Amino acid sequence: MAIHVNFLSRIPLLASLPLPCREQLAARMRRVEVARRAVLLEKGRRGQGMGFVLGGLLQGVDFTRDGREAGLYFVGTGDCFGELAVLDGGDSPEYVIALVKSEILWLDESDARALLLPSASVVEALARKLAARVRSAIRQRSLLAMPNPMQRLAALLVEMADDGKTIMPTPTHQELAIMINTTRETVSRAFQSFFAAALVSRDGERLLLRDVQALQRLASEGELPLAAPSSAGDSPAIKRNS
Repeated sequence: MAIHVNFLSRIPLLASLPLPCREQLAARMRRVEVARRAVLLEKGRRGQGMGFVLGGLLQGVDFTRDGREAGLYFVGTGDCFGELAVLDGGDSPEYVIALVKSEILWLDESDARALLLPSASVVEALARKLAARVRSAIRQRSLLAMPNPMQRLAALLVEMADDGKTIMPTPTHQELAIMINTTRETVSRAFQSFFAAALVSRDGERLLLRDVQALQRLASEGELPLAAPSSAGDSPAIKRNS
């Protein structure tokens, strides 16, 4: 469906562009809704285009040689994906899938190259985004070197909290498991310990990190604090745990 130029103000990468440029982009974009588990980018394909998330949550994933799914990064509301192939003209290095029903602004690769790359501010922002992803990949390698899944999960939760203490929406246990190379059942048991020790709590779709310092100590030292009495409203389960 056609989109109004005001939608672009919800995307930080596009909001600062001059109005004529945003109007050109809006005229070339498609607004689509995708179902959970829909594949938005396929690994190895060229010319798929670039997407901007109006609402929802996506994940970049790949597969190991033995067929196991490996989570690489998350793409949240206001973020974009597919920018690497736009910049270098190559194929997509991973799959991007929807973790929840999501709303996407889609731009064909040729339009992205013609309308975005002439803007120095956009190219600079994309360079910073790719640099951040490289840094995240380095941190991910360090995370996977931690000796046990509970440490890896604690480190991942701290990294995912944008404001230092809130994750919204919360990925499922399976989605977290593939980020830390373990099983869904192991993640579920770890969360039961985290809830019991009052390290995290749930507030609707949000996961609240109640003791970030303790989670950081757990990640670095591998020691779980003694369990604390649970508060009303806490739950040893996370919504979308499937």
